[in-house]
Amino acid sequence: MGKKMLEINLFGPCVVRKAGADGYEITGTKHKALFALLATAPFGRRTRSFLQNTLWGMSTFDSGRQSLRRAVSDIKAHLGEDFEHFITTTHSELALNLQNVRFLGRPGGATFLEGLDIREQGFEEWVQNIRQNPSQIYGLFSTSHQPPPPSILPTVAVVPFRLMSGDRSLSVMGDFVAEEVCRSLSKSSLMSVISHMSARQLSQQQIDIQAVHNTLGAHYCLTGSLRAQDMNVTLNADFIDTSTGRILWTRSFTAPITEFLSSESDAIAELTTAVSRMIASDTVRYARGRHIADLEDHRLLLAGVGMMHELKLSSFARARQLIEESVARAPYAAEPLAWLGDWYIMSIWNGWSSDPKSDALLASELTQRALDIDPDNSLCLAVDGVVHSALNNSQGVAEKRFSKALEVNPNDSMSWLFSGVMHAFRDSSDVAVEYVEKAHRLSPIDPLGYLFHSFAAFAHVSAGDYARAVELSDLSLDLNARHVSTLRTKLCAHYHLDQQEQMIKTGERLRRQLPYFDLDEYRRSHPAAEYEVGNRMVTALKAAGF
Repeated sequence: MGKKMLEINLFGPCVVRKAGADGYEITGTKHKALFALLATAPFGRRTRSFLQNTLWGMSTFDSGRQSLRRAVSDIKAHLGEDFEHFITTTHSELALNLQNVRFLGRPGGATFLEGLDIREQGFEEWVQNIRQNPSQIYGLFSTSHQPPPPSILPTVAVVPFRLMSGDRSLSVMGDFVAEEVCRSLSKSSLMSVISHMSARQLSQQQIDIQAVHNTLGAHYCLTGSLRAQDMNVTLNADFIDTSTGRILWTRSFTAPITEFLSSESDAIAELTTAVSRMIASDTVRYARGRHIADLEDHRLLLAGVGMMHELKLSSFARARQLIEESVARAPYAAEPLAWLGDWYIMSIWNGWSSDPKSDALLASELTQRALDIDPDNSLCLAVDGVVHSALNNSQGVAEKRFSKALEVNPNDSMSWLFSGVMHAFRDSSDVAVEYVEKAHRLSPIDPLGYLFHSFAAFAHVSAGDYARAVELSDLSLDLNARHVSTLRTKLCAHYHLDQQEQMIKTGERLRRQLPYFDLDEYRRSHPAAEYEVGNRMVTALKAAGF
């Protein structure tokens, strides 16, 4: 396990807790106040007399000293063997070991020590002084004063590939290929990518996987070599789990030099896809069957999203637990809240919700909480747009959310995808097809691949291109045979192609997946129901006996 860290939040409700599976939380009001006083002191150190007067000023000197001793004794009992790791005591002082403290929250984003109600004049004056000028403690939150917070997403480093043989003028090719892979991977909302400049520093020496893990904080590393002969280049790549040094896969690609030097290179695209698929499958495989407390922070969210999109009820239920745990461990991160909101959206879409109205409200509350934390997060804006488009039928608000998301991050594939589907709902078929195709070009992540094909199929139904809709539906169902929206789309396309036999077979598959499908409810609630594409869908479903 990693280094033992104490997490402290000073802005908003005060939180003092030990991170990790064996963590705990300090809940006593004055106990938390004591930590806050130490955390904001120069070098984390306060005299006992200052602490006594600030927290027990109304008491006599002897009573205040006894109260401080009792508070320290209570904290020591709560922390157990961790006490000396976090706190140092002398006859005259208490000190918090700041190198073992991680500060949470955003300075200035909320009220300093909100709700920590201690009616002692010294404490109230100290709190008011900082509230009037919170910048005096902003230095605590600089990266130079604390280690970076743990990643909630798997992090990958792509080390430039070394030229092992061939014309030395091609030595820059390995750097170019690594940069293009980094650029492609960074478009995903389900992984973090170490900057190319940071990873490049390690390419000047023999690759030390432990250094990649410890220095860059990367969970995975892509490295390898190039060999040039005539006008062709062979790239040999290894994808490694940096925590164990285990090689997850080895790939070899041979192509003309011009192919590798193109930003549209098929070899680079194939390499990117292989990395994405392995991270997703490795994370889900690792999480399956393990107790949540035994899972590292960076595995929780991706494993939860991956299981959520398996569309098996047992996996779907497990996904909620994993994403909720990610929210609990990273309460000030916006993305886990957005994905949890998406979980409730999918529970409604797939007919698994026992109370769709309540779940719709929960989805809306979660995306709003996510946007409160990070109002410019493209993923959170996109998922909130889905809430308004698919659940609330507020297409105007949804369009604003998607537009803002794409303004913030023009490479966010999820925003292009969801915006394209909204246009398909509203019969804006040309825009819908353009957007979903762009979304698919931008996304390398495998767990959601079926969804991109599915929504693209719906966009093509909207455009009246039913043959292409069938092709895309089949691609989606090959990746995930349980997706009911894809089956509905495929059924509709077969009907309008006058493919009766295929329509009937698809209808049978849809009934197996969704035995309680209610066409009247579909007409009442589906956002496309009042548009032409919705009417075509209803006509096809009725023809199939629904």
